[in-house]
Amino acid sequence: MPLSTQIVWLFILAIPIGCIAWTVTHEEVFREPREFCKRRCRDSKTVAGRKFFYLFTCEYCFSHYVTVVFVALTNYHLLFEDWRGYLVSGFSLIFIANIYMSLFALIRTDLKKVRLEAEKDEKDDKSKPRS
Repeated sequence: MPLSTQIVWLFILAIPIGCIAWTVTHEEVFREPREFCKRRCRDSKTVAGRKFFYLFTCEYCFSHYVTVVFVALTNYHLLFEDWRGYLVSGFSLIFIANIYMSLFALIRTDLKKVRLEAEKDEKDDKSKPRS
């Protein structure tokens, strides 16, 4: 596969990886399992138990496991045709997916800030006496 095609695949495959990792570790639909994992991470008596359950609460950590699944499903490799290509592709996908998630977090924070400011302005307008 030509390098240009490999690069396109890199940026495209990182999208669902970031999406899955973010959804599992942040969104409301997975809140109950995530809270269970947080409790188990905090209360586990073994280091292995704490680390295992932590994986489901950290988007960076979880993205590694999602990436392994995607690399296995797509047989995607980068630069090399052998095992080194899988290694390079895995870490590259993790890196790009985490850039996507960071950008998404910044956008969501800005949107939330704008929404809260608009709600505050609306409350202020309603509380002002009208002439």
